[in-house]
Amino acid sequence: MSRTSRLTLASRVGVPTVAAMALVIAATGAAAAHVEVESEGARALAKNVTVSFDAESESDSAGITKLEVVLPEGIDAKDVTYKEGPDGWKLKPSDEGYTVEGPKVGVGQNASYSISVRQLPDAEELAFKTLQSYDDGRVDRWIEVPQEGKAEPETPAPVLKLAPAESGASPESAAPSSSDGAQSPPAEQRAEPAAAKDEGGLPAAVWFVIAAAVLAALAAAGVLLMRRGANSGK
Repeated sequence: MSRTSRLTLASRVGVPTVAAMALVIAATGAAAAHVEVESEGARALAKNVTVSFDAESESDSAGITKLEVVLPEGIDAKDVTYKEGPDGWKLKPSDEGYTVEGPKVGVGQNASYSISVRQLPDAEELAFKTLQSYDDGRVDRWIEVPQEGKAEPETPAPVLKLAPAESGASPESAAPSSSDGAQSPPAEQRAEPAAAKDEGGLPAAVWFVIAAAVLAALAAAGVLLMRRGANSGK
């Protein structure tokens, strides 16, 4: 915008209004850096979908070291496979989703990575709330889900828009949790830890106590016999 245009705008709407507009523009620029998510051709109920994330750096003195992600409803951590990311970074499942972390990326550099999802849920959009940690202890919380018709929040969560499911698509059953592909048995059928199992005999500690008691009894009997022998010889 030229200086003449700015002066004309100010004369028409007033200096306070122009100042307010400048503040809005400045605020928009400050909030531009956040976590982006994308997936080419993503649609509801699609299978083996690659989802990519780009966590933009907001620090000029520290590097990103960790991203903690809360998975949206309909996606479980066991349905997620790590594909690629910064050198040395690995994915670890968590109670609510997963964590990708490793050596810090360069100061001012973004942390980009991608995952593969076994099947996307039947939804219109998916929010991946993310905590972004730096090596100096700073944590950016990208956890606010944007609401339609409202201004974008200051710390928006990355949201992936999904196209409608293809005709005939349906949800698959839960993926096997064991590494060999076999379905895990129900909880009530799972083996207990060895230390908690009763093998039909007494634990070793009990046998130790019994043996100690027997030895103590034999020792006491020996002392008593020696005393009786000494008394009878008098």
